[in-house]
Amino acid sequence: MARKIICFAVCFLLTVPAAQAQRLKDLASIAGVRSNQLIGYGLVVGLDGSGDQTSQTPFTIQTFRNMLREFGIQLPPGVRPQLKNVAAVSVHADLPAFAKPGQKLDVTVSSIGNADSLRGGSLLITPLKGLDGEIYAVAQGSLVVGGFNAEGADGSSVTVNVPSVGRISNGALVERPAPDGFSGTENIVFNLHSGDFTTARRVTEQINEAFGPEVAETVDARSISVRAPQDSSQKVAFISVLESLQVDADDAAARVVVNSRTGTIVIGQHVEVTPAAVTHGNLSVTISESYDVSQPNAFARGRTEVVPQSGVEIEEEANRMFYFDPGVSLQDIVTAVNEVGAAPSDLMAVLEALKEAGALRAELVVI
Repeated sequence: MARKIICFAVCFLLTVPAAQAQRLKDLASIAGVRSNQLIGYGLVVGLDGSGDQTSQTPFTIQTFRNMLREFGIQLPPGVRPQLKNVAAVSVHADLPAFAKPGQKLDVTVSSIGNADSLRGGSLLITPLKGLDGEIYAVAQGSLVVGGFNAEGADGSSVTVNVPSVGRISNGALVERPAPDGFSGTENIVFNLHSGDFTTARRVTEQINEAFGPEVAETVDARSISVRAPQDSSQKVAFISVLESLQVDADDAAARVVVNSRTGTIVIGQHVEVTPAAVTHGNLSVTISESYDVSQPNAFARGRTEVVPQSGVEIEEEANRMFYFDPGVSLQDIVTAVNEVGAAPSDLMAVLEALKEAGALRAELVVI
């Protein structure tokens, strides 16, 4: 029965128009199919004198002592080695879903002490743990560092990029797979990247139209639950067909996004304003300071003094007022603002004022 459903769905996909539609795999992710973050602590050795200053990072010496103890080497009491070619580092990686033992991962190595550079170093074997404390991978290898620094005898230095962070391609081996929250489930749950009731309804209707009624049901604005075959091979084929379904996603809500740090402003498609009149002018106050020398006559018995002179100028721009008609579109807003020569900071002030006046029919997001 499951094979007939899949075959019918493939034929259905060939007849569905793809204009202005997106694949389901681009709109949603499958619950339980996710990556997991791993982290570890280790040592990078072989540095050219750019390692940790151990007088300020005692944990580097402690880690070094523990490593030597594992090889049967015991340092005498009171001996404090100066390890200029060793650096304590944190190691992190992402464990993909369904990763199997023996597969390799890329790892990022970052200095956590005061090492100047990790260039030319090698990471010693480092276990990588998940949030549950279990070891899922082991990392080791030579670092590739994109940054470097150079220092002169007079103390001047030049640094390019970040020399205290490196990467090891295929530097970790997976030792155990991550917990699988997908294989044992009866239903497949698709979680939309952006929650929207209309898009969730359309996804449900498209799946039911392809596979039959009551195969999919909408859980909420973000999740759609789908009944799937329990056999592993059939389940994989079923999901493959589902991900290729073409769905017309609904337009995003009207929104204006303002980045206050960079001055970037993005205005969404359906942004409109109600009737409003706007004027925006800048008041510029300039204070200048200059100094004159007061020189008395030759026989006046006076003293030469420096006399400060202050000048204050106030200038106000006479910008025009512009009027927004009912139902003004995005193009009208941009044209009106450009006509008065408003800068990004001026446009931010205008949009915020429109929002406070209740004339902006959109969500104003400041990041």
